[in-house]
Amino acid sequence: MFKCLLIDRNEESGYRCELTELDEARLPASGDVTVKVDWSTINYKDGLAITGRSPVVRSFPMVPGIDFAGTVLASDHPRWKAGDAVILDGFGVGETHWGGLAQKARVKGDWLVALPEGMDTREAMAIGTAGYTAMLCVMALEKHWTEAGMAPGTGEVLVTGAGGGVGSVAIALLAAAGHTVVASTGRPEESDYLKALGAAEVIDRASLSAAGKPLQKERWMGVVDAVGSHTLANACASTRYGGAVTACGLAQGMDLPASVAPFILRGVTLYGIDSVMAPLARREAAWRQLAQRLDRSRLAAMTRTIGLADAIAAAGDILAGRVRGRLVVDVNA
Repeated sequence: MFKCLLIDRNEESGYRCELTELDEARLPASGDVTVKVDWSTINYKDGLAITGRSPVVRSFPMVPGIDFAGTVLASDHPRWKAGDAVILDGFGVGETHWGGLAQKARVKGDWLVALPEGMDTREAMAIGTAGYTAMLCVMALEKHWTEAGMAPGTGEVLVTGAGGGVGSVAIALLAAAGHTVVASTGRPEESDYLKALGAAEVIDRASLSAAGKPLQKERWMGVVDAVGSHTLANACASTRYGGAVTACGLAQGMDLPASVAPFILRGVTLYGIDSVMAPLARREAAWRQLAQRLDRSRLAAMTRTIGLADAIAAAGDILAGRVRGRLVVDVNA
């Protein structure tokens, strides 16, 4: 038997998520690796799934949780054996395949990444999908800057949704690499927190969230955007010549009310960052970089631990913007 969160939907009770206990025989038969989950997290997508605010879950019943870290219990996959420490992010886990907000999971071995040397499973989930996505954004920007001849410290880098998981990790990574980071947030009370992570300046998200001119004063050499909509459009419009913008989220909306002007007049590049189906080599590179580059004291400062039973309430909090940084879920608490 194992404890988990279980989402179900029917005509009588509607959409609901509750803490329950299931027999291991209920785990998906389609997986070839069984994992004892040590830690999971609450990401924005988990908030949508648990609350039913958006149709993230595609089949029922469903164990939510788009990521986890733990230890292999049994494997029919050639890459994995019992005792291996592993991480999983994405691949529809928690959406179409039972996920990580549980004490056990059964998944496809091709979806797993080995825990990097020097990192434990709790640190892996303190980073989680949000931090891994932030690393993918930073990697894309750094590759672009290298090719464009832009050195760290030669311009400002904007991070939107800065108080969230993606934003917090992105700030820490970029600041540690020598960049001048400007953090955009709707929570001015978090200014000290964001500056402690490495932000040089904190601006109100209202300056970016309304409709703006298609081409604005050049400011950013790069952008990490987890917000979308007008915020992303304004970020593109104010990125300097030859700069780059990475888009990885939709907290403000899925629309992009933008102009082609920044792209054809300033040579701005917009990179779409997908963490769900990213190829194995890119995943492994991102996790290696995180193990080597992310300051553990800053990671600890952005992380809070909750129990599995607390995850349902936390889902509403993350959608309401009341969560700072990262929420790690102790599935065994």
